[in-house]
Amino acid sequence: MLHGSEKKVCVLGLALILMLGTVMGWSGSAEAKRTFAKQGCIDCHKDFEKEYLDKKNVHPVVKELKCEECHLPHGIVPKLLMKESGSKLCFTCHDREKMGMKEKVVHGALRSGECSSCHDPHASDHGALLKAQGKEVCFSCHDRTPYERRNVHAVIEETGCNACHKPHAASQPDLLTMEAVELCLSCHDKGASSFKDRHGGYPVDQRSCTVCHDPHSSEQGVLLKSSIHSPTAEAMCDACHNPPSSAEPFGVTQSGEGLCMGCHDAEEVEGTDAVKHAPFEGGECLSCHDPHVSDHPTLLAATGNDLCFGCHDDKSGTRRYPHAPVQSERGCLSCHGAHSAEKPGLVDKSDGDLCYECHSGVKDDLAKLNQTHAPVDDDMCVTCHNPHGSSANGMLDGRADLICYQCHAELESEYVQSVVHQPVRSGSCTICHNGHGGSDRSFLKAQGVELCADCHGSMLETGRDENVHEPFADNDCMTCHDPHASRHQGMLRQEQGALCAGCHFDMEDGFVQARSTHRPAAEGECSKCHNPHKAALETLLRAPGVDLCLGCHTDMKEKFASQRVHSPADRDCLQCHKPHYAAEPSLTNEPLHQLCGQCHEPDSESFSRGHIGIEAADMNCNSCHNPHASKDPNYFKDVMHAPFAAGSCEPCHVVEKQ
Repeated sequence: MLHGSEKKVCVLGLALILMLGTVMGWSGSAEAKRTFAKQGCIDCHKDFEKEYLDKKNVHPVVKELKCEECHLPHGIVPKLLMKESGSKLCFTCHDREKMGMKEKVVHGALRSGECSSCHDPHASDHGALLKAQGKEVCFSCHDRTPYERRNVHAVIEETGCNACHKPHAASQPDLLTMEAVELCLSCHDKGASSFKDRHGGYPVDQRSCTVCHDPHSSEQGVLLKSSIHSPTAEAMCDACHNPPSSAEPFGVTQSGEGLCMGCHDAEEVEGTDAVKHAPFEGGECLSCHDPHVSDHPTLLAATGNDLCFGCHDDKSGTRRYPHAPVQSERGCLSCHGAHSAEKPGLVDKSDGDLCYECHSGVKDDLAKLNQTHAPVDDDMCVTCHNPHGSSANGMLDGRADLICYQCHAELESEYVQSVVHQPVRSGSCTICHNGHGGSDRSFLKAQGVELCADCHGSMLETGRDENVHEPFADNDCMTCHDPHASRHQGMLRQEQGALCAGCHFDMEDGFVQARSTHRPAAEGECSKCHNPHKAALETLLRAPGVDLCLGCHTDMKEKFASQRVHSPADRDCLQCHKPHYAAEPSLTNEPLHQLCGQCHEPDSESFSRGHIGIEAADMNCNSCHNPHASKDPNYFKDVMHAPFAAGSCEPCHVVEKQ
């Protein structure tokens, strides 16, 4: 129910609502329906109207302002405003088959659905809504340089690319409008005397014109390729081929190198070097050279390294560490002869002499080394390095360890251990060793701790007040550790206990004579309590006093937290116990009654009365008391015999009085 004040508020609120309804024209019985006046797209997109609607050719749907034929009326991200992506949208109106999508060859832009790379979807001043006029639209993707050399094919200048190529799809390669030779002969009359004279009377219509001519442009006359064999340039085809009237006019008068050596001086081409390039030695000149014309110097069939990689494909490919000469302008010819050379591999010098032509600094550095690696002494650079480039650091011919094991095979099995040094595990021998040589027989890059510091620098730093293990202080890591691999944790040279005993030999004798031993110490797990390198605490302890012991004795830690603690136990374990071994049980420093007697007075009347006159030496304190912690004020054990709990010993014990 509403109280008086609440009723007044409700009445006032209702009156206010009715008054607003009257002002806004609401009827008492029903709300007026909200309506929207629909606007056209260009009512907002004024810039679009200025940019497109005045152009010569406007896309029909744009001219009719039917924007929603292609666009969605709502959206946030512009790309999401299209009804379909790429050419799928165009094919809603334009027939796929008419566009040529079923032809053998489809223009890349059309195949990838990028119609708008050539056409403007809204309007253009050029035909077919092209973004540019004629060949300029092609040059938006294709590099124009090969098409604009000194002599340009006349039809390109007059008609453009469409004279020979279809824009969307074709049944011929390269989108040609018809078969290549047929296309050329549609303009060039093979029966004309000028045509016959220029081709020496040979029936060239039976061969591809592009063998000799560039169909687009050239620096040479009559569109010949840049490098021309002199008989071809002079139309002396019969210098190599059968007469044009013969049954096989394109057959050659001789086979193999005999034909070439008819003009080329054999000694000049071959040279006097003993090692011949295999194709050259086999008379296969056409493996590398084109006999008529070429776009490459000296009639080569391909440019630079691409020619070599045609046969030596194992030397191609991207390398993380490429050899600079391979990538230079001369490429393979920086080191290798084209036809012949003095030494195997088609090189004119031995490994070392050839390499030192560029790497003279390496040779100077080698002269400063006390000892050098045997392959270096013998100039066998390619034993370890790949002269063409490598994906391994230092252009090594593979992982460093696999190269090293080729000579040091015995080490491969030796390093198969449970604990392996990270550089050895990753095959990175050169992190520690210099492959060329060094100041010692191991070719180490640095000596002692300086070498370790490259990776373990932060661990080797010591504070001003830290206690340091003697071998660590002497920077002698190898006293304890094996640098390659080990069967022991921490890459120790021996099992930990034996290793420590090598210096702390008194410990070994003590364990033999001891009545009780600390398990970690007896089992050689010294590093459970001691840091083998450095520590802020004396004797290199990992933690102070009681905290160190409670790290293993977790049950004791729980008792300390919930029970009454015997005061020596929470202050210093070593007040009662020895850390390694003892002549008494439970690692106690001395016999139990003497140990307890240091604090408790066994000769006092109160002690005698509490223990019914039994001598302390005749008792085992731990039989009744918990020496570390207890719920009882007198540190009695948690479970007690009923008479004992009642303080009555006589029912069981008889004490003889003397």
